[in-house]
Amino acid sequence: MFELTPFRSNYYVSAYDPFKEMEEFERRFFGQRTPAMKTDIRETENAYILESDLPGFSREDIHAEINNGYLTIRAEHKSENEDKNESYLRRERSYGSFSRTFDLDGIDAEAITASFKNGVLTLELPKMQQKVEEARKVEIQ
Repeated sequence: MFELTPFRSNYYVSAYDPFKEMEEFERRFFGQRTPAMKTDIRETENAYILESDLPGFSREDIHAEINNGYLTIRAEHKSENEDKNESYLRRERSYGSFSRTFDLDGIDAEAITASFKNGVLTLELPKMQQKVEEARKVEIQ
């Protein structure tokens, strides 16, 4: 049987990329790493918007928890078929759990909102309102 591997081009635009060489070395030495939960964080005037890619997950598989000033997002894939008689030629879809933790300094943790749509978890993290001190006169006695 022939090998069913994805095509990789050997054509490089630049002659030498040390970072790519290091990534290739790590991949060969340690094996293929589990894909991380890719997350974008952007800032608006009143909040931070956190968007995490979680393709293939259902809403029930995702848990967000606030504990001791940290937000932890966990998601778990479970294998859909447990049939031991199936033989795969190639299996690239991974099953397991993913987790990311974020510091909530300067965030109003009580007002955090979350939504999940089309495989993207979106959390709105409102900034703490800074209390502006008014100038006042100090009496000298």
